[in-house]
Amino acid sequence: MKFKLLSLAFTALLLTGCGSMVVNPVTGESERSVMSEEAEIAEGAKAHQEVLKEYGVYKNTAVQNYVNTLGQKLATHSHRSNLQWHFTVLDSPEINAFALPGGYVYVTRGIMAYMESEADLAGVIGHEIGHVTARHGAQRATSQQNAGIGVFAASVLGAVAEAYGVSGAGQLAGQVSQTVAAGYVASYGRDQELQADKLGAEYLARSNYDPHNMVDVITVLKNQERFAADEAKAAGRPVPTGGDWLASHPSNDQRLQNITELAAQYQGKYDDEGRARYLKVIAGLEFGESPDQGLTRGRNFYHAGLGFAMTAPSGWQINNGTDQLALTNAARDAALIVRLVPPKVGKNHTDILRNVFKPTQGRTETTQLNGLQATRFTGTRQTAQGQQVTVQATVVSGPGDSVYLLQSNAKDAAALQRASAGLREAEGSFRALTAQDRNAAKPWVLKTVAYPRGGFAELAKTSPLEDALQQLRLINGFYGGGEPKQGQLVKVVDSL
Repeated sequence: MKFKLLSLAFTALLLTGCGSMVVNPVTGESERSVMSEEAEIAEGAKAHQEVLKEYGVYKNTAVQNYVNTLGQKLATHSHRSNLQWHFTVLDSPEINAFALPGGYVYVTRGIMAYMESEADLAGVIGHEIGHVTARHGAQRATSQQNAGIGVFAASVLGAVAEAYGVSGAGQLAGQVSQTVAAGYVASYGRDQELQADKLGAEYLARSNYDPHNMVDVITVLKNQERFAADEAKAAGRPVPTGGDWLASHPSNDQRLQNITELAAQYQGKYDDEGRARYLKVIAGLEFGESPDQGLTRGRNFYHAGLGFAMTAPSGWQINNGTDQLALTNAARDAALIVRLVPPKVGKNHTDILRNVFKPTQGRTETTQLNGLQATRFTGTRQTAQGQQVTVQATVVSGPGDSVYLLQSNAKDAAALQRASAGLREAEGSFRALTAQDRNAAKPWVLKTVAYPRGGFAELAKTSPLEDALQQLRLINGFYGGGEPKQGQLVKVVDSL
């Protein structure tokens, strides 16, 4: 949670007329397109700046240089080597990679933590290069115009960003913001996904990496699904289907079958997969949330940069977004939403409440939250549709002269009433960081160690991760079973 208001909605991409015929670089066939190569490059460059604002660049020069070198190598062997390619590692724990038109490719440090070798990462990047070389973004824009849909940059550029099904898990359902990330909800078609897999395998082979590593990549994604399902079952929550956002994606089961068959067609001799080289690069890579975004540790949330902490009620979840923090109840029908209030909203608590909600009636109460001055409001406001809705919110002056809005949200009035005790408990936990909090607010990093005789069970004893045994298996590619050889380097997570 970076706690800054984002205003990243794109301006309209005015694509007028019927387009023109262009030759697809991959198929060699002519197709009508509303986006020329020049338009792809221009719109990609614009969106690139918005992506950097929203996610942030991972501040590790060695990792950035490594990924860029690998990406440039693959791009040289692609169908559009003429483009000026850009490869960026984003400071996000999400398991994600995506591409924008014109040669902009992104991987998160989150997905890098789960790759096992340079060749695995090459498979991820090669797939994304495939989306760009096959002009999937331009095809999406053209099909939207054909359907009579207004074509905006947010939808056009979002459509060419691939989410693997894990990205955004921390966001509340239905609260998709008008940002660059909102466009990532839109997915490619099944044929485009499978074509990108095929192109990724081809680019790996051309770059002397074994295309069988594409199988490893899809297996990693499949294991993420299994882990999420097992976690949900253990907690008594509905098993996530992954279909809400990515209904048009082929399932990872289908992709695994297809890429296995495809990889079998390549029988060449390839270079070493670069496992040792890759593990050396990612040693020290931040794992999970970064201190700049705030750290979740069990039921506690610590934001050292802003100087505050909160504790979720028992059974509640902490969802740390880019511009808000949500403490959500077990039923997933109520949450306390925490946002940073920009100075321009109001000079005092009363002004802030009035300007944010424009209430029709209500009352305020001056109070304190753990020694911090606060004003609690209960009342009603009128929606754009003319309906009167309940508002329960507290403005609190936090550390460092920052002001926060803590708002109770719920599915309906009944859910709000059922969750009232938990919402009040969550609100009451807002506090300035204590010495104990600061000691707990330490980031996690990846390290490599020799696999011990006691196996993952031995490594789990000293791991800070929850469900450490299964998470260690997951990050090392053994979630489905099996063991590394004793003495083989494996990844572990430790406090910095």
